[in-house]
Amino acid sequence: MTQKPNPRPSGSGRRCTRTGCSSIATSTLTYIYADSTAVLGPLSTFPEPHAFDLCDNHMQRMTVPKGWTVIEHQSGSSKDEPTAEDLMAIADAVREVARTEIVRKPAQPEVGRRGHLRAIPNQE
Repeated sequence: MTQKPNPRPSGSGRRCTRTGCSSIATSTLTYIYADSTAVLGPLSTFPEPHAFDLCDNHMQRMTVPKGWTVIEHQSGSSKDEPTAEDLMAIADAVREVARTEIVRKPAQPEVGRRGHLRAIPNQE
């Protein structure tokens, strides 16, 4: 028995999920129904069952229901280096953790107890 080739290969070679389109997908569209929001971002690392991989043509022609919000993530708009505020926030978080007192657990288990079992003394 020969296997059919997968029409939607994983990785960067995934195809557009629109019917009849054989173009390579470049972005992923996800709907958040509870918030009436559509999120359009770069192609996800793995194919998701409830997300749509779109080619450039379908991404630009995409429409959402009236009243919905579209959040578009621009991959080129992110910075490679953190800002000074980001670094200070990380430093403050590390300092806060260093100030907290560490409570050590006793190394020996309780007398009469081994793991999840407990020894019950004789009631005589």
